[in-house]
Amino acid sequence: MSIDRALADMTAQIGTEVGVSKWIGIDQTMIDQFAQVTHDDQWIHVDTARAAETDLGGTIAHGFLTLSLASRFAYDCFPLLPGQHMGINYGFNRLRFLTPVRPGHRVRGRFTLINTTKRTDTEILRTLELTIEIADVDTPALVAEWLGLALFLPEP
Repeated sequence: MSIDRALADMTAQIGTEVGVSKWIGIDQTMIDQFAQVTHDDQWIHVDTARAAETDLGGTIAHGFLTLSLASRFAYDCFPLLPGQHMGINYGFNRLRFLTPVRPGHRVRGRFTLINTTKRTDTEILRTLELTIEIADVDTPALVAEWLGLALFLPEP
């Protein structure tokens, strides 16, 4: 598939939901491991006894832990297109953390295509709305406008 064909196919999907990932469970072990790796051991994430005494009623996952799962969600939803050799995270235009994720929650990503732009003969910039949902909770964990580059092999 040529990059122009891929761009046309993507452009036709603007404004539509283009993927929903599998659910991922969050537990205290995952939260503790994330705290270790990121050196963010703030007590609201890792001290179950102290966190239980707050209005939150227990520990919560780091917002960045929830966000870091976005890549896994994208793998579930966006296989490489013919001729594409990789995808690269290009950043975010906006991001809001709306609802804390607690141990025992399950989360998944829901993607809506906002825009596509051909940047070069080998790059398509895709703008996606990412909503990370929490199972059985009305308000999502986060909503973001995420940018990703689809990199294609040069055409012969």
